[in-house]
Amino acid sequence: MDYLTFDLSHDAGGLTTIEAMASTAAAQHAAVMFEVQQLLDWAWAHFPDTHGSMDDGMDWDHDLQLHVEDGGWHTVTLTLAASSRFADAWRAAFPGVLDP
Repeated sequence: MDYLTFDLSHDAGGLTTIEAMASTAAAQHAAVMFEVQQLLDWAWAHFPDTHGSMDDGMDWDHDLQLHVEDGGWHTVTLTLAASSRFADAWRAAFPGVLDP
């Protein structure tokens, strides 16, 4: 990943939140969205039937926010709610992204 930076948090109930964010000039926006798509493609390929509400026992859910700021900066935030099973698979697929 060249543009996205990651933050990881856990709650007491075992939910992991993975947040990926980038703020770039318009010229880099397509490259950022390519990285976001790579992450979502991986999630859909490896956990295709367990996307949805964590309250319903699913392994992952996501929220994608796009915002264009004054001056043409594009901010992209992808937030993933993840079960421990999903988070463990994520770490194996993207070594170093969450655990520098």
